[in-house]
Amino acid sequence: MKAFYADHFVLPLPSGHRFPMEKYRWLRDSIMQSLPDVDLHEANAATEGELALVHTPAYVQAVLGGQLSAEQQREIGFPWTPEMAQRALRSVGGTIQACRAALQDGLGANLAGGTHHAYADRGGGFCVFNDMAVAARLMQAEWRRKPRTTLRDMRVAIVDLDVHQGNGTAAIFAQDASVFTLSLHGERNFPFRKEHSDLDVGLPDGCTDGPYLAALDEALTQLERRFEPDLLLYLAGADPHEGDRLGRLQISTEGMAARDARVFAWARQRQCPVAFAMGGGYGRDLATTIEVQLNTYRAALAA
Repeated sequence: MKAFYADHFVLPLPSGHRFPMEKYRWLRDSIMQSLPDVDLHEANAATEGELALVHTPAYVQAVLGGQLSAEQQREIGFPWTPEMAQRALRSVGGTIQACRAALQDGLGANLAGGTHHAYADRGGGFCVFNDMAVAARLMQAEWRRKPRTTLRDMRVAIVDLDVHQGNGTAAIFAQDASVFTLSLHGERNFPFRKEHSDLDVGLPDGCTDGPYLAALDEALTQLERRFEPDLLLYLAGADPHEGDRLGRLQISTEGMAARDARVFAWARQRQCPVAFAMGGGYGRDLATTIEVQLNTYRAALAA
């Protein structure tokens, strides 16, 4: 399985910042040490043309040219620096490459990505550009260029299991029947003003393994009834875990592994390629977050 990283593009965050920038390098090192079947590659930067499939020209230029206002930077949660812009481009590029790998090999991964709070014209919640939205639109464009017996669009399902609702993704695809957005998230968690996904499942604070997995099973059943994807994009956030500082749910390490296994099994049964990104993870003990994310890779390889 090919996986793509860009952890050497590090944001110079102020001391005490709650975003765990170091986890990406730690995850790559852990994969190198324990999962030899994962083939690691440096992520390319997304191009302005690729970003334009989703994002407005004015917003793209503001990010790339260092013209974000103080308010825009506060909403994103990162101060603008050249490293911030480069990391954002590589985060999108990694998911694009993961999608191409998935369409060729069945699986592909981005060690970062999952930037689902970014809208077409603004960022938010540590998300600058929306990697899954850009990748979905680009894969559809590349699909159209290939000779096929059918003229229909590629159908893409985005299964977002980060603890926070994928509000930016939901808004971007609100009027697009070729992309199905599913979000299983903490109902009372950020963002406090939710968008409408094709399927939203809001969970109460303190939700444990049994109700969580039952809700996921029902959501995947509804997805199957309503949509037949050609490509599945999976946002495998580690933040539903009981040890997460921002998650407010109580999903055990075993429950998280069961979650991943269900998603990959669902896709395999339908012979649907899967590209996945890691999304959020803010563990009180960062080693626990890394272990949860390693388990996602283990589940992917096992499937």
